[in-house]
Amino acid sequence: MTDLQAATGASHFVDADGITLHYLDYGVAGHRPMLCVHGAAAHAHWFDFVAPGLMANHHVRSLDLRGHGDSDWAAQQTYDFKTYAEDVNAVVEKLDLRDFVLIGHSMGGMVSLLYAATFPGRVARLVVVDSMMLMPLERIEHMRAFGTTPPSTYASQEELVARYRLSPPQSHIAAAEIIEHMALHSGRQAADGRWQHKADRRVYANSHQLAGMPLWRNIKIPALVIKGSRSTRFGAQEMVSIRANAPQVQHAEVSSSNHHITLDNPRGFVEAIQAFLRT
Repeated sequence: MTDLQAATGASHFVDADGITLHYLDYGVAGHRPMLCVHGAAAHAHWFDFVAPGLMANHHVRSLDLRGHGDSDWAAQQTYDFKTYAEDVNAVVEKLDLRDFVLIGHSMGGMVSLLYAATFPGRVARLVVVDSMMLMPLERIEHMRAFGTTPPSTYASQEELVARYRLSPPQSHIAAAEIIEHMALHSGRQAADGRWQHKADRRVYANSHQLAGMPLWRNIKIPALVIKGSRSTRFGAQEMVSIRANAPQVQHAEVSSSNHHITLDNPRGFVEAIQAFLRT
């Protein structure tokens, strides 16, 4: 796998309690299932560049959470961790995933942690990627304020791609080709001809805290926490607290990466995952 090689997943849709959810299926059928969950305002393609390194021994799928990517937008009050976890459960049930690996990045990591703690029995291994175990209230307030502002629109897809930025801005260290790839999958054309982001901005308006540490008490399966070497969202003390609740949890730090590890260092991310899965 080269660092700039993206996998092409086949698009599929499932119904989850009246909401149509989209996921990418990279293959390969017959291998152990793996389900990947993106972060806030991201989408399933966040795993395009790591899927090639995971497909050799896993059947890899990547989910668009409600309000993201090509999944349906929903009522604002349903953009919460509990409902996201229930959506993951609905997809797991519909696809009949068993003994599978669950990987979640950022907000998706918290969703995956909550799913594994709430719906035990099907997920066999859990990977939480650079997730903040308790979002500070001032950050929550900032996100809520952002979520109530009118969404940006663009005259063309080219303009949307040119102005596309990751959040936080200082985390923009991924290769230009990868950033462009994410941007191309991040927008759609509206009825008036203008372009807008696929993510529903109201996701941020409904931001709320979820205490992650207590959830680890219910995690009995092998688990891995991954941190980006340049990221400040996760530190050594958090790992000590996690292991106090779940001693089996492993830790890996991916070099040359900030918060968006699957984009910043795809090869390093894959190596960390594969090393964990070999244990």
